[in-house]
Amino acid sequence: EHNTEQIYNEIAYPLVESVTEGYNGTIFAYGQTGSGKSFTMQGVVDPSTQKGIIPRAFEHIFESIQCAENAKFLVRASYLEIYNEDIRDLLGADTKQKLE
Repeated sequence: EHNTEQIYNEIAYPLVESVTEGYNGTIFAYGQTGSGKSFTMQGVVDPSTQKGIIPRAFEHIFESIQCAENAKFLVRASYLEIYNEDIRDLLGADTKQKLE
C-alpha cells in the first residue's frame, strides 16, 4: 500500500545517504514475476510520487555532489537482471546479451 516515494524515503534514502559518505550500497529487488520489482525500481515520471528508486537515488546522489565542497566523486552504477539463471546488464548497449 506504499507508493515509491514512501518506499524510497523509508528504505533507500538511508542507504543512498551512506553512499554519499563513501560507502558502497546495493538495492536488491527480489520477487515473483509481475510482483512490481521493475516498477518500484524504475517507476513512472508522472505522477512524481511514482518515480522509481533509481531516478530518486540518482537525484539524491547528484544533489549531494553539487553541495559538496573540496571533494571529488567517482559515481558508478549497475543495473542487472537475473532471470532463469541468466544475467543481463540493463544499462549496457545490448540489454539482451547474457553476462557470464
